[in-house]
Amino acid sequence: METESEPYVRLATLRQLHQVVAELNTARSLADTLQSVADGAIVGLGYELAAVNLVRPDGDLVVAAVAGSAGAEALMAGRVGSRASWERRLSMGERWGELCFIPYTEGWVLDDDDVPQWHTAGPAPRFPDEWHPMDRLFAPMYTAANGSGELLGVLSVDRPRNGRRPGPWGQEALQMYAFQSAIAISNARLRANMQRALVRLEREQQALRASEESFRQAFEYAPSGMAVAEMGGDQHGRLLRTNDALCRLLGRPASAMRRLSFSDICHPDDIGTLLRTSAEGGRAELRLLRRDGSYVWVSLRNSVVADTADGPRFLLTHVEDIEERKRHELQLAHRASHDSLTGLPNSAELRARLSARLCSRPPSALADAYASSGTDPRTGQGPEPFDGLDGFEGEPPRPVPLGALPFDHHVHLSAPGDGAEDDGAKGLAVLFCDLDGFKSINDRFGHNTGDAVLIEVARRLTSGVRDGDTVARLGGDEFVVLADGLGTADAEDLAVRLRNAIIPPIRVEGRAVRVGASFGIGWASCGMTAEEVLESADQRMYVEKRRSKAGRRAAG
Repeated sequence: METESEPYVRLATLRQLHQVVAELNTARSLADTLQSVADGAIVGLGYELAAVNLVRPDGDLVVAAVAGSAGAEALMAGRVGSRASWERRLSMGERWGELCFIPYTEGWVLDDDDVPQWHTAGPAPRFPDEWHPMDRLFAPMYTAANGSGELLGVLSVDRPRNGRRPGPWGQEALQMYAFQSAIAISNARLRANMQRALVRLEREQQALRASEESFRQAFEYAPSGMAVAEMGGDQHGRLLRTNDALCRLLGRPASAMRRLSFSDICHPDDIGTLLRTSAEGGRAELRLLRRDGSYVWVSLRNSVVADTADGPRFLLTHVEDIEERKRHELQLAHRASHDSLTGLPNSAELRARLSARLCSRPPSALADAYASSGTDPRTGQGPEPFDGLDGFEGEPPRPVPLGALPFDHHVHLSAPGDGAEDDGAKGLAVLFCDLDGFKSINDRFGHNTGDAVLIEVARRLTSGVRDGDTVARLGGDEFVVLADGLGTADAEDLAVRLRNAIIPPIRVEGRAVRVGASFGIGWASCGMTAEEVLESADQRMYVEKRRSKAGRRAAG
């Protein structure tokens, strides 16, 4: 019951409560804060036992702190009560504001639930407001005032030191203390989360620094070239960083490399390959320019370094020197396509070059196709579209797309006119050359002399043609010359010049030997195969050879 000295008791309690609340906010950890909440109920509110039941992430409540009794602490600390049992308790009994009081007359139904408790039986109260050992008083703690926030936990108190149920002032003090405790617990949780986040951030930063250092060492000391290039924007492709291996490979200092991009030092013929590789990532083989003006073959392997927020950011490029391998590959390819003695293209290479210029459509059929389509064979353009003029009879001419014509974009070959039919047209001349008198030199002086003669003849033939013309050795003492853009008279003049270039003596091991040459002139024409073209020139050569022999016999 209330006493006359109650105002003084209230003032003392307020002082105690103020001190306890101040201590709640000075605790270093969440565990310390929870224990301070339980201890504050003993020191500041005058209860002999107090327990803090904290809501776990799974929703159940665990006894996180106990104060006032070592036995109760040993019995209850760390034990868990289900959320359903706690909700049942908080819905029973009498409502004292936000507090929940369950008198002993109702609490017996809770003896068998799973909420940890220390209540014991006792005698009936001697006066109306006497505290019974089976009475239960709970102060829910919420994240917001008036119970509108999320439940953080429940403060359970027991055994008031004055032996009485708390009056209005005591109830208000406990309710106010529960609200301050909820604030302290929320702050402690926030600090704990921040501390964990800071620890995690520090660990991640340490891992990032370690990763960056590992990347730096792997980048800088890699035995092959490495580069980081910018992606996107005005500076796309600019080299941001290069390692020592790449600088040594290209003979350029790192400061100079940072002013360049790979496109600045890429061989002009390889620019398309570089751009495709830069855009898509992947691998390519191309040539890069050294500081001394020479080119080196390299293998580029690109990886796009992406940013989760902004998309691709950088291009990491691995540059490997493949100059030796490329040189070996080119040597093998050259050996496969060139004669080992003279260095001229061999029979297979000659046929490949000739086949690349031919198509299966003969010139007469091609002319018919152009005529039926109304397309000019010189320009590849169709007639003008019909403009709807009055008086036009029949179907208007329809322009034919260039891609619809047979063998478009192909330079078709045909033989120029001969003699009186010479219309000034040009074609691809095929000069078949057979040496006269070579067999006797080979038989008389041996193969070494014969080989030297073949080498010199190859040199003289090569010197007598234009750049872009092909001189090939079919085998033995047979050679073929492909010369494009010649008319009939031009081809005959070329044959005479080459024959005259071969006739002068050839000095081998101190002796002079002579060989002659017979030339047959054929023409490459679409509709023919490479074999047919060579056979035609070969036949003309034999005609020329028989004619020369007949002339020599008549002169003798």
